[in-house]
Formats: sequence, C-alpha cells, structure tokens
Amino acid sequence: MQIIDAHRPQQRPRKLCSALTLAFTLTSGFASLVGLVAFAPLAHAEAPRYAFAVVASTMQNPADEAPTQRLIEAIGRDRDVSFIVYDGNLKGAKEACRDALYERRHALLETSRPALFFIPGQHDWANCGTAEAGGFDPVERLDQLRQTLFTDSTSMGQNPIALTRESEVSRFRPFRENVRWQVGDTVFVGLNAPGPNNHYLTAGGRNGEFEDRVIANAFWLEHAAEYAKRREARAIVVFIQGDPDPERYERPDRFAWLRFARNTRRDGFLEFKRSLVKLAQTFRGPVLVIHCDDERASAGFVIDQPLRNDKGMLVTNLTRVAFAPRDRLNQWIQIEADFGRKPPFRVSVRDVPRQMPMPAAPPAPPREEPSASMPAVPALGPASELPPLLPTPGQPQPVQPDQPQRRPADDGSGDYGPAMSAPPDAAVLPRAPGAPSGAPGTPASSVQRGP
Repeated sequence: MQIIDAHRPQQRPRKLCSALTLAFTLTSGFASLVGLVAFAPLAHAEAPRYAFAVVASTMQNPADEAPTQRLIEAIGRDRDVSFIVYDGNLKGAKEACRDALYERRHALLETSRPALFFIPGQHDWANCGTAEAGGFDPVERLDQLRQTLFTDSTSMGQNPIALTRESEVSRFRPFRENVRWQVGDTVFVGLNAPGPNNHYLTAGGRNGEFEDRVIANAFWLEHAAEYAKRREARAIVVFIQGDPDPERYERPDRFAWLRFARNTRRDGFLEFKRSLVKLAQTFRGPVLVIHCDDERASAGFVIDQPLRNDKGMLVTNLTRVAFAPRDRLNQWIQIEADFGRKPPFRVSVRDVPRQMPMPAAPPAPPREEPSASMPAVPALGPASELPPLLPTPGQPQPVQPDQPQRRPADDGSGDYGPAMSAPPDAAVLPRAPGAPSGAPGTPASSVQRGP
C-alpha cells in the first residue's frame, strides 16, 4: 500500500497502489488526509458504520443496460451499502436525448435494492444540442429531466432515503436536481455541474442558464455548510459529475480589466471552486468532493488535496476523490465510513462476481426507421396560372382556354411535376435511437422531437 504524503500536496498522486483497496492514511505529524479525526466532535462517541457505492457513465448504448442492471444487483447484495450514487450520464454521447430513452433508463435505476441518487451529467442534457444527440435544446432537455426524474421527495430505488431539494426554496424553484440528504453523521450534497466545462458557453450575450445555475449551486453549498453545523455533522460529501480541475484556481484579480488580451479558456468551474473554499471555511470539519475523472486514473480513483484559497494556502480540510474504474460495467467505487476507526473513510474498487449471471434483457424497442422527408414542391405561379382542380367522379372536367387539356396522372404521361411517394406517418413511426434528427436540408421546425 502506498502512503499519500501530505507533506507534498503540490504533487498530484496519479500513480496509486495496485491493490484494489486503499485507505486514507496518516503521515507523521499530520492528521488524516481528510482530517476526519482532527475535526470530529467529541459528542459523537458511537457513530454508525455505513458504506455507499459510486458508479457513472455505465450506459453508453442499449447493450449496456443488462450489464448495468447486473452491476446494480451486485452492489445491492452488500448489506452494508446504504445507497448508490449514479454520478452522471444515463446515456452515451451518440444516443439521442429522447424521452423514451430517459424513461427506460430511469426504470432501470428504480430496480436498485439500495436507495439510489442520480446526479445529472453532460450527456444527459448539456451535450444534447449536438447532431449525434438529436439536436435538442439543452435547457429544454434539462427541464424535462427536472419534471420526470427529479420530482419525488425521496431517492430512487426499492428502499428510498428522504432528501431535500433546492427547489423547496422559492428563489430556486427550478433547481430540483440539487439535493441534500444525511446518513449517520455525514451530510451529502448533489449538484448539477457537468463536464467538460460546466456548460459554460462562449457565445456572445448573457449566458443565462450557466449564470443562474452558478448562483443556485453557491447558495446550496452555503446552505449545506450551515445545515451541517446545526446538526453537528462530522463531514460533508459533495457529488458532481464534471471534473472541476481544482489545481487550476484563479484568485480574484483587482486589476483583471487591465489585461486586455487573454487567450486562456474561461474556467466554467471557477465559481464552484470558490464556493468550495467558502464551504470549507464555514464548516471546519472535513469536506469530501467526489467526481468523475477525465484523466482515467490507472488505479480506478485518485485521492488528493489540490485546492488552495485566495491566499494560496492549501485547503487542508477538503479532499477530492476522482474516480474512473477500468471496467465501468463490472466495477464500482465503494466508500466505507466508520467514525470509530482512525482514519474513518476507506475507498476501494469492487468487482462484480464472475459467476453472477446476466439478467434477462428487456424486450428490444421496435426497429425504427428515419422518417421520410417530403420533396420540395415547386413554387406556384399567380392564381391565373394555377392548374384546374381534379374532376369529381361522374362530372366532366372543364377545359381552360389557352391551356392544353391535362391527362389523368394514372396514365403515366401527366405533367403534374415530380412523382412523390407518401411519407410514413411521423406521428406513429418513431425514429431509431441512433437515427439522425432530420435529413440534410430539413428545416429545424420539421425535425421530429421526442419519441
């Protein structure tokens, strides 16, 4: 087992131990990496033991649904696991963001024996505007998730846990995806902060969705700190999907306006990281931030303390766990908490038993074809040049002066323009999950949205 040296926090320990289990260790003269011992209130003599599991991005296509269900069932066999956190990406980047897909994946998560908390990720809404994802409006897709997946006052799963949504605060009524719950002496917080850059848009004008969400997330973290203090909690755990790159922390610059030329990309997680610093200052106990790892940690996860405050000082009571299991369909991250142990948190990678059978796959959705687009209709001339109406059966067709008589279309010699085959009814013929949202040149208004 490799000990993470807290004497050198500036070095991010990307190479971890090869064993599957790694504990938060102590170094000489220092508290544990998460500082739980140093900050634990004395009033909690006997705290309960519990564990929770973290998975993410397990369903990239329909073939991943059965293995994901087996993964969830394997986690549920561990009676010490109090809940599961699905940390973003119910769907793959190349799957269309259709309602039917969300409903099917939601139903799968509800089969979990332990309580399950879902944190929205980038493929769930932020990337829905791409052509591969169907060309949807990301904000509209986020609103759809809020109205379907984030409606209850409890978590998903067969044994749900009560939670509090930020939408209970009237000022932040839209933000139903931001949640808070408590297990034992730990307060847990889930926030909507997707990768790759927190959905920060570089286009001109007001970045309304981003700016409103930044304010809501900052408030929810501040509220969680005060809540944990009142409850005499021992720790706060924060879940987000995106990698905030905590090593990159820009301190406020009083003369930033003098720097006219800056080629650096605007950090969409800047406000979030400042909110974390404020959280760690308000709540003096340990703060654990868990998110997906963009750099694919070789050991399945990375534990470090990379965040510094505005003075450049290391935030010693804040620890980050970035996870990326090598086999997303057969491994999960498990974190065990035991406040009677020093140190109390242990992080490990668990594997699905090889002998565990694959669950019966749900019936495949009907094969769908892309709806046919109607060919362009030639522009008609003035009313005086319009062709006559087709005759009513049993009545003679009047002949217009100065115009040759038009022959019926069924003799193959009519001049009615290009032949058109009637397209299938788009209302009853849904498209395939991977089908394009519209043929090239099709106006946006004709693209079929939804199933």
